[in-house]
Amino acid sequence: MNILLKSAKIVCPDNKGLHLKKRDILIKKGIIDKIGVSLEAPSNVKVVEKDNLHVSLGWFDSSVSFGEPGFEERETIANGLFTAGKSGFTDIVLNPNTNPVPDTSSDIVFLKERGKGKATQVHPIGSLTKNSDGVDLAELYDMKNAGAVAFYDFKKQIANPNLLKIALLYAQNFNGLVHSFPQDNNIKGKGVVNEGEISTMLGLKGIPALAEELQVARDLFILEYAGGKLHIPTISSAGSVKLIAEAKKKGLDVTCSTAVHNLFFSDETLKGFDSNFKVSPPLRAKSDCKALIKGVKNGTIDFVTSDHIPLDVEHKRVEFDNAKSGSIGLESAFGALNTLFEIEETIRLLTKGRDRYHIEEPQFTEGSKACFTLFDPEQTYTFEVKDILSTSKNSMFIGTSLKGKVYGIINNGQSNL
Repeated sequence: MNILLKSAKIVCPDNKGLHLKKRDILIKKGIIDKIGVSLEAPSNVKVVEKDNLHVSLGWFDSSVSFGEPGFEERETIANGLFTAGKSGFTDIVLNPNTNPVPDTSSDIVFLKERGKGKATQVHPIGSLTKNSDGVDLAELYDMKNAGAVAFYDFKKQIANPNLLKIALLYAQNFNGLVHSFPQDNNIKGKGVVNEGEISTMLGLKGIPALAEELQVARDLFILEYAGGKLHIPTISSAGSVKLIAEAKKKGLDVTCSTAVHNLFFSDETLKGFDSNFKVSPPLRAKSDCKALIKGVKNGTIDFVTSDHIPLDVEHKRVEFDNAKSGSIGLESAFGALNTLFEIEETIRLLTKGRDRYHIEEPQFTEGSKACFTLFDPEQTYTFEVKDILSTSKNSMFIGTSLKGKVYGIINNGQSNL
């Protein structure tokens, strides 16, 4: 793969020499050969010129779900990685919510083999417990050796506090990262949306922020006792931000993420009873959105994720109470973040997180592997079904005005431009 990017504005805040400079970038056989003001295209080199072309290091998403194996009608690994690449992501962490769940080393090998040779690289998470049943720990060490980057019972509460304690203690032997979903099911009960004025008005059962914050507080106490590395995915409440900020001040090894949609939408969007807005954790009040955005800006919240969850129409086009939770988000992630934040902050959020999962960090230097995302940060548009590349179409962003379009990626010796 030989490519010459012409007049690309580089967005790389960590590289002061190149940040916000327009440069030509020559890539030969997947390696950055030259970066210069005006480079001539050698023979057998594809020249790429785009309107308002910007380039950054490749983007990373810490929470992506597909369907294969078991739910291929929702999304295959091949089409999922194609969608991720066209959405600007060069690396994605794959959630363990398939059928069967990946709870052995052979399952991890299967997922890595299915994603091998693609422009977007897949990094699978292994199930924390066997069959994600929350009873016995899965083969954590073997899965780590096979390539699992963390361990997680996807969107399921670790109900047994001793299980979390043992997992944190055991994973320290091989520097493993444990995920714990922030939700107490006993407090959640049969709730489907955020508990508050909107849920009361709509007559829908509520999930109080207490259900999340109680679990977060418990997990942080266990982490303080046991040690280890803990990641709390997709927090949604102001109280959770405060609890995690206090834990970090204590020096605990904890990170957390929030979903783009929990920053962008509040529970007021539920007034239309559109099941695409049913997610877990739920969309919360505007005050929570503000607290989450503040937490992102001050670094309390480590990563922002698309929390991409494809679901077939049979699980979404039903009564709100009966619909499954989840929204796709890869295709809209950049446009939504770029609408909320300045472009430099947006790129910072989209490129951070790899180190937590021990994934190689790309570099913007000559001689390094080319790992780039190409985009136009100024283009505004209304997100429509035609913008969705996923097999499933359950996006809450349909009809929303967004800012920023992705051209594609260059990574792993390939491009999809």
